[in-house]
Amino acid sequence: MLIKVKTLKGYKLNGLDGEIGKVKEFYFDDQHWVVRYLVADTGSWLTERSVLISPYALNAVNTEEQNIDIDLTKKQIEESPSLNSDKPVSRQFEETYYGYYGWPIYWGGPYIWGSSPYIVRDRKEWEEFTQEKKTWDPHLRSTHDVSGHIIHAKDGEIGHVDDFIIDDETWTIRYLIIDTKNWLPGKKVLVSPVWIERVSWSESAVFVNLPLEKIRQSPEYTEESLITREYETILYGHYNQKGYWVHEPVAKKHSD
Repeated sequence: MLIKVKTLKGYKLNGLDGEIGKVKEFYFDDQHWVVRYLVADTGSWLTERSVLISPYALNAVNTEEQNIDIDLTKKQIEESPSLNSDKPVSRQFEETYYGYYGWPIYWGGPYIWGSSPYIVRDRKEWEEFTQEKKTWDPHLRSTHDVSGHIIHAKDGEIGHVDDFIIDDETWTIRYLIIDTKNWLPGKKVLVSPVWIERVSWSESAVFVNLPLEKIRQSPEYTEESLITREYETILYGHYNQKGYWVHEPVAKKHSD
């Protein structure tokens, strides 16, 4: 299911023994554009620290009840490695964090989830995937901080990042929602991270390998738009690109 970050913000997080808080924002890496952590707002329960939840612990997203099931207890979260709310997510923290929960590291292989192209939640199946020696260095960014970044097409500015659309099966960012109201009054469009040439974090700018006119003529996205496979096919066809679903392996189904 494809869902906006702004829609998920405020969803209740239900742990194995009760509610642990609400969705605040997400951290994603700028290489694969995959969500690596959900940041939880725990209210007065855990103060002066950021509570990060990996997609390994995220189960079903319930849009009707506006909640997400978390496969962790309050005690597990409370005793997890602490990250001060004013500090970035470092490699040292991530190594300690993943070691605490015993999850396979996502930066330890060639795929978006390390040695697997999809999230493996069944511990018995982890043994099927051999950890690669080659690792990569992720740079994590906050969806909150990146919102508002200016979008540059090949031949000029076209808008700014308004929101993100996430696939809750793989926790991949499928699209950036671009607000072009200062350039194309009232219109929003979708841009896939695949079409992004580079990101300048110092300039708060995203550079897209597409011409202005092509973006202007792209299918409009509205708040009422349903992102169906038909809509996506038209969008990718507009840019003469093959859809992401053509290249990705089908994730295995796991029993609870």
